[in-house]
Amino acid sequence: MNLRFSLALMGALLSLALSAQAAPDGAKTPAAAAAKAVPATKSKLVPPPKPVALIQTPQAFCQQAAGRLPNVPMALCAQAQLQTNGAKSVHGHALMQRDVISPNAHLRVLVIGGVHGDELSSTSLVLHWIRAATETPSNIHWRFVPLMNPDGMLLARPQRTNARGVDLNRNFPTPNWDKEAPHYWSKRTKNDPRRYPGPKPLSEPESKWLFDEMERWKPDLIVSVHAPYGVLDFDGPTSPPQKLGRLYLDQVGIFPGSLGNYGGVHKKMPVVTIELPSAIRTPQEAEIRQMWLDLLRWTAERLGAN
Repeated sequence: MNLRFSLALMGALLSLALSAQAAPDGAKTPAAAAAKAVPATKSKLVPPPKPVALIQTPQAFCQQAAGRLPNVPMALCAQAQLQTNGAKSVHGHALMQRDVISPNAHLRVLVIGGVHGDELSSTSLVLHWIRAATETPSNIHWRFVPLMNPDGMLLARPQRTNARGVDLNRNFPTPNWDKEAPHYWSKRTKNDPRRYPGPKPLSEPESKWLFDEMERWKPDLIVSVHAPYGVLDFDGPTSPPQKLGRLYLDQVGIFPGSLGNYGGVHKKMPVVTIELPSAIRTPQEAEIRQMWLDLLRWTAERLGAN
């Protein structure tokens, strides 16, 4: 009797181990599995169960996010003085933003972090830059959104995609999206669930919010912070920055549905894409500061912020 029980227990444990290994990149949600198995033409995605505690206030954001973000003490998050902006994620988390406005603002600059939920350092950098914006004079109206994908980041194991398994940076309405995005996902990524573009452009509330924000606020520049490739990318009609801190320009191309493709190439709205060297560690404080100063210098020289 004991032998049969032991064999049964061993079989159950082996089954659990194999199941865990079968999900790439830690993506074990039903949405991620659906994104891998279902063609990109499917019209409806079923989200996994909602988390217990939704973020509806800046205080709740700091309480949940500060403990998991690298190099973000609670005091830094509180000093950011975030506010809700009216947008919500699939699960209902409120998106947060902070505006820092110069009295003589000549430019509108939108800074976005956390498009991919597992790139924690991107959200951290945006929070550090909010403090830098309050301390450094510039003729710019800054709008910071530190976390665009709270559903992905707030999981026990953060994931790149949103709650419905969609890569938000492949969900923007670039020309011929209906053909190019599913083809790229199928042929170039081999149906990688981490890069699923969604059933249609702007199918996700998070990407739809950014699309609408670009239309109504009309930023002169978008800075989108990612990780972990350690380069600087640029799409748009003006001369790109050659470096920000230790990150040097290396234009890696465009993808169907990406923000750089949609904003920089097709809307002629410059998009600086920062790829930090690590998704789970921020640069040193001096490097964060130098990147900020280099960004200010470039906006003054090339975009007329002086």
